[in-house]
Amino acid sequence: MEKIIAELIEQLEKLPGIGPKAAQRIAYYFLNTSRQSVASLLKSVANAKDSIKFCQKCGNYAVQNLCSICSNSQRNKNLLCVVEQPKDIIGIEASGKFLGLYLVLGGQINPIDNIGPDDLRINLLLKRVQEENISEIILATNLNLEGEVTANYIKDKITQNQANSKIKITRIASGLPAGSDIEFADEITLGRAIDFRTKI
Repeated sequence: MEKIIAELIEQLEKLPGIGPKAAQRIAYYFLNTSRQSVASLLKSVANAKDSIKFCQKCGNYAVQNLCSICSNSQRNKNLLCVVEQPKDIIGIEASGKFLGLYLVLGGQINPIDNIGPDDLRINLLLKRVQEENISEIILATNLNLEGEVTANYIKDKITQNQANSKIKITRIASGLPAGSDIEFADEITLGRAIDFRTKI
């Protein structure tokens, strides 16, 4: 194999979910497709990298200061769903079961990786709780140990303030198997998880 092809395959293997065989197939696809197709792909990646930023209100990906969800007047502003990453929003939106707003934490509490509460958007969440008329907060962090720790920490921080006693705090239900990530769940499973959320 030519060294330049091996280097391309090695770079593709660094992408999430891409193993050696998939990287090889993609590399050979690029070599066999037109230069224009490859240029279009690279241009799209560059445009996204240059144009996308974080929504000032929720932390989702956005082109403007606010993402398309936060700027949508039809959304239920009394419901707030807390997720770990912008990619989690895609699955929940596809379920069609949630019409409220979001808060993207930017990760989960994980002492092993030196990620604490101050490294996430928990302070932004608490600020929104104080300033907005939120009636329910759905904690949709992943159903693994770190996700549970993060959800419990947020719940404790919100309930510490007596002024928040009327806010209903729920956790997504077990429509998602323990140890799974939201981004890999199908729409039906996510829909059930939203429908059967429970108070914590």
